[in-house]
Amino acid sequence: MQETVIRKRIVTMVITKRSSQEELVDIPLKDDESGDSGIADGKVDLECGIETIATLSPTMTSPPKESRLAILLEVSVPFLLAGFGCVLAGLLLDVVEHWPLFDEVSELYIVVPALLGLKGNLEMTLASRLSTASNCGELDNSSSRWSIIFGNMSLIQGQALVIAALASCFAVTLNWILEGIVDLMHFLLIAAASLFTASLASGVLGVLIIVIIIVSRYLRINPDNVATPIAASLGDLITLFFLSIISQTLYGLRSGDAEHIDESGTITVSAIVVVFFLCLIPLWIWLAYKNEHTKSVLYEGWTPVITAMLISSLGGLILDCTVSQFKGFAIYSPVINGVGGNLVAVQASRLSTSLHQVGAPGDVPTDPEHQYHGLLATFFSNGPHAKTARLLVIMVVPGSLIFLCVIAALNGGHTSLTLMFVTFYEIAAVLQVVVLLTVAYWLVHFLWKRSCDPDNFAIPYLTAFGDLLGTGLLAVVWLILWHIGDKDEDVGD
Repeated sequence: MQETVIRKRIVTMVITKRSSQEELVDIPLKDDESGDSGIADGKVDLECGIETIATLSPTMTSPPKESRLAILLEVSVPFLLAGFGCVLAGLLLDVVEHWPLFDEVSELYIVVPALLGLKGNLEMTLASRLSTASNCGELDNSSSRWSIIFGNMSLIQGQALVIAALASCFAVTLNWILEGIVDLMHFLLIAAASLFTASLASGVLGVLIIVIIIVSRYLRINPDNVATPIAASLGDLITLFFLSIISQTLYGLRSGDAEHIDESGTITVSAIVVVFFLCLIPLWIWLAYKNEHTKSVLYEGWTPVITAMLISSLGGLILDCTVSQFKGFAIYSPVINGVGGNLVAVQASRLSTSLHQVGAPGDVPTDPEHQYHGLLATFFSNGPHAKTARLLVIMVVPGSLIFLCVIAALNGGHTSLTLMFVTFYEIAAVLQVVVLLTVAYWLVHFLWKRSCDPDNFAIPYLTAFGDLLGTGLLAVVWLILWHIGDKDEDVGD
């Protein structure tokens, strides 16, 4: 009889030693034995001399189907929490924009979107990677779990510091192009505050994401629906809080009166902080390089995060120009960007996990459910991802209305909550999410076909583009309302 060899990835768990190892095993099968070989039900008997249990890798199993109600329940609560976090971040930005620090060091406005975008570039990408690993069973083994966690924490620390340094330089360069001057104190203060904030915020949010994903796995909740929104719910607030406090502390080290200000204290301490964090970059990069789970990401993960930083900084330039003209603008920018970024991150993470469960990047799926069917299929098809996309768009209008009401109840901003303002704002918010979901559907499949892992590439591009698109649309709304209104700070009336 003809003998065939089936190559399967199996995980052998040694019960007596409570350890596990992963290996590739060639299993010879007779044609007439393939039906009852045990592979169909995911179990294989191995003669290893000791008691073992062998199971096929979870990557070979199909994901459980989720109902729209289950998706709605799992996404809506984190979505609302994320929205409230963005509202608080907007309220905080509305407060700090009146500080003398932000008046004098206006380059901080350019840095803000880039630093807030770290949650999309790094933390939400981390959440997507770990969600995929969790759904594929890679976090179930304790030894591999801690290796994955340590490697990813080292990776995001190194990337966060590099991005913060580049964002600071880019902000000062843009300001030099526009105003023709570079202030040493401004540059060092922005660089020190950005590096300190990026390291601290990434550490806090990274630990939070890890806890969420492990708990979600334990509670049998899909982390793709939960991890990224919850990370985003505190991401903007934590990052903006750290940036404001650290930069204000450094700014307060100046001495003297209004006529004779001594900036040597701010310059000295800021320089020390910059040198300290720059020296940490090689350490974090080396630790990530030595880890088998993050070594490949270290090579391929720089292009998306750096490109995303540049895109977000352009959004910061729009914010800098608009805030100086419209005082009520700042509070709504984190909200519209947060809503769009959170929803598209959920969809991108789900698309990536779905593809990972049927193959590896570069493997073109054969079943229609995992294939790309054109831009219209983003919403107009019977596939599970189109149903999720329609559900996410529906969530935008009531969610944004709730957030606007919360801002009005807290007396935030300088804009009246009129029907005209709400209508234009909702149009901008829905348009942003529709565009982002359409781009996400195309981008994830585009990256997959080119052997690029969407977990590492898609979310940075999408959230950065969302920041630029959301800030731009919001600026258009403000300009329209200002022109058709009475041309005062309150564009809502």
